[in-house]
Amino acid sequence: MALSMIDSSHPHTPMMQQYLRIKADYPNTLLFYRMGDFYELFYDDAQQAARLLGITLTARGQSAGKPIPMAGVPFHSAESYIARLIRQGLSVAICEQIGDPKAGIGPVERQVVRILTPGTVSDAAFLDDHHDNLLLALFAQHRCYGLAWLDISGGRFHLLEVEGEEALSSELARLKPAELLVSEEWDHGLLSACRQQVRRRAPWEFDYETSVRLLTEQMQTHDLKGFGCENLSAALCAAGCLLQYAKETQRASMPHVRTIQVERREESLLLDAATRRNLELITNLSGGTENTLVSVLDQTQTAMGSRMLKRWLNRPLRDRIILQGRQESVRELHEQHAYACLQKTLQASADLERILARIALKSARPRDLVALRSTLALLPVLQQQLQGLRAAQLQHLQNEIRTFPELYDLLTRAIIDQPPLTIRDGGVIARGYDAELDELLAISENAGDYLIKLEEQEKLRTGLSTLKVGYNRVHGYYIEISRLQAQQVPMDYIRRQTLKNAERFITPELKAFEDKALSARDRALAREKILYDALLDALLPSIPALQACANAMAEVDVLANFAERAVSLRWCCPDLVDEAGLEIIEGRHPVVESVAEQPFVPNDITLHAKQRMLIITGPNMGGKSTYMRQTALIVLLSHIGSFVPAQSAKIGPIDRIFTRIGAADDLASGRSTFMVEMTETANILHNATSQSLVLMDEIGRGTSTFDGLSLAWACAQYLAQGVRAFTLFATHYFELTTLADEMAVVQNVHLDATEHGDTIIFLHRVQPGRANQSYGIQVAQLAGVPRAVIQQAKTKLQELERQAYHVQQAHSPVPEQRDLFAEPEEAHPVVLQLRDLNPDQLTPKEALDWLYQLKAEAGNSGK
Repeated sequence: MALSMIDSSHPHTPMMQQYLRIKADYPNTLLFYRMGDFYELFYDDAQQAARLLGITLTARGQSAGKPIPMAGVPFHSAESYIARLIRQGLSVAICEQIGDPKAGIGPVERQVVRILTPGTVSDAAFLDDHHDNLLLALFAQHRCYGLAWLDISGGRFHLLEVEGEEALSSELARLKPAELLVSEEWDHGLLSACRQQVRRRAPWEFDYETSVRLLTEQMQTHDLKGFGCENLSAALCAAGCLLQYAKETQRASMPHVRTIQVERREESLLLDAATRRNLELITNLSGGTENTLVSVLDQTQTAMGSRMLKRWLNRPLRDRIILQGRQESVRELHEQHAYACLQKTLQASADLERILARIALKSARPRDLVALRSTLALLPVLQQQLQGLRAAQLQHLQNEIRTFPELYDLLTRAIIDQPPLTIRDGGVIARGYDAELDELLAISENAGDYLIKLEEQEKLRTGLSTLKVGYNRVHGYYIEISRLQAQQVPMDYIRRQTLKNAERFITPELKAFEDKALSARDRALAREKILYDALLDALLPSIPALQACANAMAEVDVLANFAERAVSLRWCCPDLVDEAGLEIIEGRHPVVESVAEQPFVPNDITLHAKQRMLIITGPNMGGKSTYMRQTALIVLLSHIGSFVPAQSAKIGPIDRIFTRIGAADDLASGRSTFMVEMTETANILHNATSQSLVLMDEIGRGTSTFDGLSLAWACAQYLAQGVRAFTLFATHYFELTTLADEMAVVQNVHLDATEHGDTIIFLHRVQPGRANQSYGIQVAQLAGVPRAVIQQAKTKLQELERQAYHVQQAHSPVPEQRDLFAEPEEAHPVVLQLRDLNPDQLTPKEALDWLYQLKAEAGNSGK
């Protein structure tokens, strides 16, 4: 039942009235309403939660004569349920009891204390340790798009402006935000791809002046000039909306967000969405993580190192100084074998980056502080291991990894070694840290000894053998006596509770102790929570330095990982040169090599100013696609500072990588396979430059032979002559190999195969020149196509080859294809006369005369 449909003529209980008031402020959020030991959901929230979580849908009371749908989860296990909802793109508001149940009449005061959304969660239970979790705001200003994104669990805040829809699409594919904020007034087809993550916000939240004010307040600066973003008006508008949304959900300041990083597209090696998908960097074509580049490359020891590696892969850089600094570090770690001890130390460290975010947001748990403490203990060791290394970047990282002896000492004194999960029930603060807490705990914990002594004392005084002293949370302390002996109790015994077989009493002495003991327990718990909050506050001033330390640890982890991979996988350091082109000697595909059962066959590739395109022919399964992709992956790896799978590599300036490999129907947008292929091809032809690396695989295969061949020919010619991009062009159209005769910048290469009996053996070696055949039927045979079909195909192939030979001998013209968009040509005069002729009105003599006349006209027209 929707809230708007509730019949106001049927009054609700005070509890439900309170719920409805709170829910009205959170219409698009599932409200987890605390009732005792459960979080309850009502109406539509209950029905949705029951469906998504598989929990029981019950009812509570009635509204408009109908039961109120209700569903609930235990508060102590709510995290797992909330995590499932967050992963499905939903938001949850946590409504807690903040009033004292013993004070006042009516329902306990409740308040929403936190809002959990996919892009703003920071708790470990809701996050993937190895992936960033981004909240992104987008503001459109004509053809300029401003993007602002925040990783609230890491404290990173970024701005970027791009021109045009192609650039916007590429950036959204790179960032993959968990949540996307856009104005209610803006709509675009790009949003359909991430509809579940889109949150519509009021237009005024994108106001420029308000955004600048909010940013300067958040960064605690006079203006934004120091961040280099004062001229990015569209991005600043997006940033203002993002900040408002983040603060609205966190219900807390964000002291760990104190800097803005501005990104510019020209600083990075650009990859569009299709290229990211085709190269299978982070996810494979099926959406999984198996057999991806990162599955081979990522042997990092920390979660924050793994996340940094993925950021580097998603945004490879063009800055040679940064890249050469990374290469120098990897080379030294490689040569000195220093990566091994660093990795061993890092393996024992915690996710410092996310722990600091939770401390800043006041949501850190006791075990977070223990993990912080254990990581602080490792910092002197890590610093020592970095000493003596000469690479400039490693020296810089060593300086960033400071030690924090005061914080370590504070956490050692304050927190016990194995604290409970939460501070809620106490038992976190160590003895000796606070005298007041120690005194209160002593009173509370000595209750057991007191009760034993009291029981012995009362048995002696009363002579009642069944007497025993006990405690429960509902009724407090009591003296229990059997029903038979209850009549013999002393006059100072006051009846507290009657049971089936016993009576419970209390005495003035026990009552006085109860007040003191229970008061001490409550006061101890309250004191412990105060001390814990104060401890978090004490850590806040050190967060910027700790964040710099965490970032340095992550980078050391990535660089050590590169060194380990270089040793284990026999990779080389690429030479980043100023001359245009590529020269890769014995290059290998890192993923294919890692899963291949047979030794991988390496291949060379050379592209330069005078050889810009390779036309690649050869059989299916011969290795054309592997050869092309390994080239792109080697170029990509060289632009993140990693070594590469080759014997040697020289990489000239590259601005973008484009791929047009494979295709599938885009049914949601009503686009066929061929339409998808042509859309991606158009994007390449429009945006590639002379410094781009372009991979084109089987262009034109989605339409008829002559259409496809013509398109492939024109695309190849345009890329070679017009764009002059460095291009690998794989094709089964052997006619394209004649381009090498027409253009000096085009060369033919092929991957060879040989037949052995009825089978085909793929050699996987790239050879100069064109292939002599495609071996399509042999590949079909390998795939298990029935023998009868294979034999029929061979017969048909021989027939077609004979026909093609006779056509060539007779110089017969190629049948003309009809152009769908061509204007109809004027009919031949003979045709026009035949249209007007009525044979039924002609005598045999007239018909014969007409025939001679038409023959004569047709002959003259032919001349």
